[in-house]
Amino acid sequence: MESAATLLAELEDRIAHACRVAQRERGDVTLIAVSKTHPADAVERLIEVGCRVFGENRVQEAQAKWPELRERFPGVQLHLVGQLQSNKAEDAVALFDAIHSLDRPSLARSIAQAMQKLGKAVPCFVQVNVGNEEQKGGCAIADLPGLLAEARALEIPLAGLMCVPPFGIEPAPFFAFLDKLSRDNGLEGRSMGMSGDFETAITLGATHIRVGTALFGGRG
Repeated sequence: MESAATLLAELEDRIAHACRVAQRERGDVTLIAVSKTHPADAVERLIEVGCRVFGENRVQEAQAKWPELRERFPGVQLHLVGQLQSNKAEDAVALFDAIHSLDRPSLARSIAQAMQKLGKAVPCFVQVNVGNEEQKGGCAIADLPGLLAEARALEIPLAGLMCVPPFGIEPAPFFAFLDKLSRDNGLEGRSMGMSGDFETAITLGATHIRVGTALFGGRG
């Protein structure tokens, strides 16, 4: 089995190459190591070899895993990259440094209320359902301007947009579309690209890539 250092080095080489192809700086892209379902010791191995930003899909799993890790490694950042229920908004604001799944007005209100209560501003990406898939989370494309306006009115710090392209379809057009939506709405961040397509995402403007399998192997 390859070591954490080897896996990270191989991934970094691929990211750097994609950045060169796109004529971008490596520092333009934040690597989020998606640690969902993986135990704390696997996370610790990646922290020890240089990973500093991690992503979790579920608030409850993160609450069980991360408080001790964050005490021991205070420089590490934690991002919520999975769907968020409104009743978990306060827990998410308390634990995470960024939220990538703001997708509806009711959640925006819950997040804003939690931020005010806790006195903590957490940057949020608005998730857009770029493939118009009924079964997938994300704001409908037509609803995006209204949701952005509401989030801004609630003084939620907007980091950018996020998407998960439809499975099994060439992702490039969806990444290009999210890049255009970001520019049209004056947003800098583009959270897009996972283990199978992050290089394409980087060439099309990704600022944050969410990589799990390439770093951890299969899910635990």
